[in-house]
Amino acid sequence: MSTVVALRVHDVHVPLTRPFVTAVRRAQAIDVVLVEAVDSDGRSGWGEAATSWRVTGESPASVRAAVTGPLAEAVVGAVPAQVDHWSTALHHAVHANSAARAAVECAVLDLAARAAGVGFAELLSGFTAGSPGPAAVRTDMTLSAPDGPAQTDALIRRALELRDGGFGTLKVKVDGRTDTVDLLARLRAALGPATVLRIDANQAWTPAVAVRTLRACEDAGVGLDLVEQPVAARDLAGLAEVTAAIDTPVLADEAVWTVEDLALVVERHAADLVNVKLAKTAGPLGALAVAASARAAGLDVLIGCMLEGTVGVTAAAALAAVTGRSGATHDLDAGLWLTGASAIGGARYEGDLVHLPMGPGLGVRAASSPTPVGADR
Repeated sequence: MSTVVALRVHDVHVPLTRPFVTAVRRAQAIDVVLVEAVDSDGRSGWGEAATSWRVTGESPASVRAAVTGPLAEAVVGAVPAQVDHWSTALHHAVHANSAARAAVECAVLDLAARAAGVGFAELLSGFTAGSPGPAAVRTDMTLSAPDGPAQTDALIRRALELRDGGFGTLKVKVDGRTDTVDLLARLRAALGPATVLRIDANQAWTPAVAVRTLRACEDAGVGLDLVEQPVAARDLAGLAEVTAAIDTPVLADEAVWTVEDLALVVERHAADLVNVKLAKTAGPLGALAVAASARAAGLDVLIGCMLEGTVGVTAAAALAAVTGRSGATHDLDAGLWLTGASAIGGARYEGDLVHLPMGPGLGVRAASSPTPVGADR
């Protein structure tokens, strides 16, 4: 049986089509960090580490150090198909560094899928006793937080373009600078009742502001599908207060990284749904565990992604196919923000559908021949 012989790290700088603005950061480009796992038969498996000082606390440099050091020591020599044998060692190799661990886990699982000749979703379904799910999943599209009347007008024009381009669900980033009620009322009036609207505050509000704002949205007939992480991640009491006080479903994002985090949210009845992301759960196996625990507790699951590239979005789409309920709309639009692909192949967008690749594994390969920035281990 083939074994992992090396881990390599590749950096790919990709400008965005437009600035990505949230309550916690503004980005005009991303530095995609790809991890390539090479086996003794010459196959390559791929993973991606989504880096952000403000979200994951990781950088390209920190990912490189973790991958080419302790994470390589944990998986080099392992048989990719023997997941139980290497996954425990991988996740005990470093503390935190969840994006780096996610990238390595994805890359080694991709090797296992390629060696078995199955798609990534089919491989993941083997850990759930379920099916690989649909060949395509649905995504929303994000609109950056506006700063002033001119940007608000531009946001509404962009929303109309997206609606007419086939997007049935739009997610609006809001922050302390935004007159949220006025913005959403104008947006609803422009779009009509058929378009699904979500908002993401990215922890921007206090519980009192969140309740006041969201009740006003309800009274104005905005008809929100959900509000994502309205208060600080660790303010579970505040999150529970908001959830109890409004009719709009509350989606926990930054508050839930692990099964243990989820248990605290469930105990406090602090949210109605949970946003599961590979960069938070340290990989697909952790994501499957969080999703299963959420469903068992009666919480719905939405699969999200960070501001990341082709490899990360493809892995997240496969996860959504395995864990999502039929007809669910996830949050997998990151690839649509890029001016170019960070890898060849992978998931393909068609309107608001994300089509999984045909063939084994994630179906991706390097977009060029980037020079590895870390030595083989």
